[in-house]
Amino acid sequence: MTVEPLIGDVIGELLQDTLAVATGVGPRPLVGGRLPRPVIEIIERDDGLINGAPAAHYLDGPAQWQPYDHRAVDRAHGETLDIGTGAGRIALHLQERGVPVTGLDTSAGALEVCRRRGVRRLVHGTVETHVADGARYDTFLLLGNNLGLFEGRERAPGFLAALAALARPGAQIIAQGTDPYGTRDPVHTGYHERNRRRGRLGGQLRLRLRYRELSTEWFDYLVCSADEFAALVHGTGWRLTDVDDRDAPYYLATLRLVG
Repeated sequence: MTVEPLIGDVIGELLQDTLAVATGVGPRPLVGGRLPRPVIEIIERDDGLINGAPAAHYLDGPAQWQPYDHRAVDRAHGETLDIGTGAGRIALHLQERGVPVTGLDTSAGALEVCRRRGVRRLVHGTVETHVADGARYDTFLLLGNNLGLFEGRERAPGFLAALAALARPGAQIIAQGTDPYGTRDPVHTGYHERNRRRGRLGGQLRLRLRYRELSTEWFDYLVCSADEFAALVHGTGWRLTDVDDRDAPYYLATLRLVG
């Protein structure tokens, strides 16, 4: 009999254990100051592909960042919303630089990690639920490949509308994405073709995250080319003003609020 995992706060549990490995202090018993196992994030795709990656990168400081992360934070100005803040690596750095930054995440556990690491301003929720709080921002950051939160053609207009409702005049979005189409691996090229036959974007992933006995619900996460992203943005209240792809296949897309 197949037993399905429990639905829970995967990212929160994973980040709390990752912080415990780094600090020797955590919610579960430690052995010799460390967890008695590696902290691995499991990513399961809806075609059966399973990947795992160490979670320690969520705590990386600027010295371990990719060049595009540095360029992104250098462009942040004014009131800044770090969307999908995770363990708060971006928010902490901006805070130290004197940029007024708020970290937003749907994971209560992730926000607890942020608090323990010193992030001062945090919001639990989505961009849509945050609209009701009356906050307004000059910069929105979607780093750590969080351009994926656009999900696809169906979700993007509503997501951009919520950001516009949170925006001050002339606000900007800086999103980091990955062009998925350079691969020749048939596991991925076949998935792209399967998506297109279903009317989806080629790199529109259907995923769930797993850690220990927990899983998220299945969700869409967008990996797309810069041209595909431009098409998603076209006709909204935002204009794509710059694509920085010098670290291809990774790129930074900058959008400005129109009018």
